[in-house]
Amino acid sequence: MGRTSRKRSRLARRVVAASAAVIMGGGGLVAVNVYANAEEGSDQPPPQSAGQQLSTISCPDVGNQLPEVPDAARGEVDRQLADLDSQITDAYGRFEQTRDKESLLGPLEEQRRKTLGGISDTLDRSGARPEGLDGMAPCTLRADDQEQGQEQEQGQEQEQSASANGPEAGDFVEIRSVRPNVDRPRNGRNASRGTFTTRCGRNANGKFNPDNVIVAPGVSNGAHHMHDYVGNQATDAFSDDNDLANGRTSCRDQGDKSTYYWPVLRLQNGRDEDDAQADGGGKDQNVGEIQTPASVSLKFAGNPVSKVVAMPRFLRIITGDAKAFTNGDANANASWSCTGFENRQLKDKYPICPEGSKVVRTFNFQSCWDGQNTDSANHRTHVAFADPRTGACPRGFRAVPQLVQRIVYDVPPGPGFAVDSFPEQLHKPVTDHGDFINVFDERLMRRVAKCINSGRRCT
Repeated sequence: MGRTSRKRSRLARRVVAASAAVIMGGGGLVAVNVYANAEEGSDQPPPQSAGQQLSTISCPDVGNQLPEVPDAARGEVDRQLADLDSQITDAYGRFEQTRDKESLLGPLEEQRRKTLGGISDTLDRSGARPEGLDGMAPCTLRADDQEQGQEQEQGQEQEQSASANGPEAGDFVEIRSVRPNVDRPRNGRNASRGTFTTRCGRNANGKFNPDNVIVAPGVSNGAHHMHDYVGNQATDAFSDDNDLANGRTSCRDQGDKSTYYWPVLRLQNGRDEDDAQADGGGKDQNVGEIQTPASVSLKFAGNPVSKVVAMPRFLRIITGDAKAFTNGDANANASWSCTGFENRQLKDKYPICPEGSKVVRTFNFQSCWDGQNTDSANHRTHVAFADPRTGACPRGFRAVPQLVQRIVYDVPPGPGFAVDSFPEQLHKPVTDHGDFINVFDERLMRRVAKCINSGRRCT
């Protein structure tokens, strides 16, 4: 099977503002290969092909615990959350070099406590002082909880990861060994059964950056991993709504200037990309050849029990959690599979696809909106998922067109690929996520809703 690879276009040089900031602010997991600094000829055992010994530092994710931040305080709070992330990144660097646990946690807690006090003061000035932030200062050490001893019948001869921080062979599973597990609610009498598909390409032109304008606006390298972009071509950390409204789009229908982005997928083959020495790439332990998707599908679907209303312009939605390995799976929404087997979805494993089958990433975005806000302080509470059993939105939320994003890759069968991640997240498949900013022309978005509500299939 051939693979699809490409050389990235050179990243534009931009002023770095808090370059160590990471997504969702203030939480992280530091991971270190304990053999990374072993000298040749030492008594240390060699790295294992599966279940590499790793140590981690788990810190509470402060950004997820701030559902209410007044608009006047958001800029300062964002910068303070970036400071928390910089502290974790710095701790990662120290631990990687020395593995001195005793000298790590105390200073890190002291740094975090000072910054958390600053966040409390900032919010207090806006009349919204939170309770309990000081208790989020301590971090803990723990080992990678990947089960040991899982061996795969396929891919044993594949090259192992060129990255010292994952993934491991145990992060992969043969898709044929997975039972069908997809169960969707039945459509009711008032269901909106139509779909609208927008065609925006597969990033063959190579637009990348390691920013996240939703979570870390104004912060270069706010994601600490590289993103693929389709749709709006003006998107970076410094884009505001006006920039997006006036940006070019890769979408066939020029009325769709929306931003669609996700972490790149790389072959872990030991070959350098153009970003090998750049932020978001090699500097953040994301290595290997970036893969151009074989295809990208962006489809908006309806609701099983109700009609949908048009999305508000500039609505921002994040699905999944880039820190799910640290935070747990409460916000995780990864779905990995293979063509021909998409009734079998994996949340925390990469699929090993049989010969002739391709890797598929699917993102089913939140499809319920609070009717008021285009964003929220933690970038989650203004939208919600419909009930997985009934399809109904939570009380107080309205159904909007659901973005279903399907990305297909032609990569060699077996282990040997990984999604970009924060270095401390070990490239775990559960950390996969997608981001969307609605910049549809309002007239076109109304047509999208009308198409879906009338049960038609439109493009």
